[in-house]
Parts: sequence; C-alpha cells; structure tokens
Amino acid sequence: MVTSRWTAAPARPAASLRRRGPVLERAILEATLDQLSTVGWNGLTMEGVAAGAQTGKAAVYRRWPSKEDLVIDALQAGLPQVDSVPDLGSVREDLLELCRQMRDAMFSRPGSALLSVIHECDTLTAERFHGVIIQGVIEPGVELIKEVVSRGITRGEVRQEATGASVCDVIPAMMMYRSKVCGSEWRDQDLVELIDEVMVPLLLRHAD
Repeated sequence: MVTSRWTAAPARPAASLRRRGPVLERAILEATLDQLSTVGWNGLTMEGVAAGAQTGKAAVYRRWPSKEDLVIDALQAGLPQVDSVPDLGSVREDLLELCRQMRDAMFSRPGSALLSVIHECDTLTAERFHGVIIQGVIEPGVELIKEVVSRGITRGEVRQEATGASVCDVIPAMMMYRSKVCGSEWRDQDLVELIDEVMVPLLLRHAD
C-alpha cells in the first residue's frame, strides 16, 4: 500500500491569511515539490518556491539557507511510502503488486520531484541526497522484497538462500536504472517481463 504523510492534506491557506510555524513550513515544502515536478532541479529557485507558497523569500531563507537543504526536507516530508504488500498467494503475484506500488510511488508528485533531482544534479550535489534516496526509497523497498521472498520460502516456492542482498537489490536497481538512464515509465508489461524473465528464474533456479 502506498501512503504519504500528506495524504488528504487540507487545502493551502489563502494568501490573505497570515501563516506561521508548521503551517507555513508545510506550504513551502509543498511548493518545493510542485517546482521540482514541473520545472525540475535546474529550474527550481528559492524565489519561485516563495511565490508558490504565497510568502516572501525571506521566510524561506530563514528556515533553509540553501536550495539543497530545502529540497532534502521537502523530499523527506513528502515521499510516499510503500508500507505493505498484500499476500496474493504466490511470489510472482506478490512481486508484481509490489512493483506496481513502487512504480506508483516513483511517478507520484514527490517521486517525480526525486527523479528530477537524480537526473539533473551533478555528482557532488547528488551526494547530499544519498541518504534520502537510500533511507526513503531503496531500503524500504528492499525490506518489502525480503518479506515477499520469505513468504515464498515458507510456501516452498523459493530457494532458501534467496533473501540475500544481491537478489533483493535487483528490482530497485533495475527500476532506478531504467528510469534514470532509459527514461522508462514502467508499463505493466515491463513489470511482467521483469518478474517473469528475471526475478522468478532467479528465485527458483535451484528448485527441484
């Protein structure tokens, strides 16, 4: 299931309302994600974020001294979380459902914002976002893959040693690589091919 801390968020206050504290900060972070998902990392400016949040740029700079600091907080606050996978009775169907949820998260507004950072940042700048990507995207996905694979082991579908990092890294690695390098949008058929041609043979290769 894909969830977000911003699901069902209240509408942004009108410009005439004076906002402070968490309400203003939330508006600024939302405006940051809007900017990233529309104009990208290179087009994002602190002034543009301030205009989108209907506040002054001084209010932005008081809280975030740099564009990088602002974007890190916006991504951490807004990235959707894939927090569970239904048990559909087979490792193939469970992995397909998990891939669909991961794809939906990748192409949500916060996910698109993250992709713009990954695609456009130079190597030095991208290093600042390493923790956000690993802790917010990669590690949760890998843990859910391990959960699905462990179910398959319990059912007798999957070889016992299949929960290693090399196996469980395949799906997020492929999805990130194909999205960044090839511009893949991961159609349903692409996900089916990933599971049927890569993951299922990998998981079952030592089965009798």
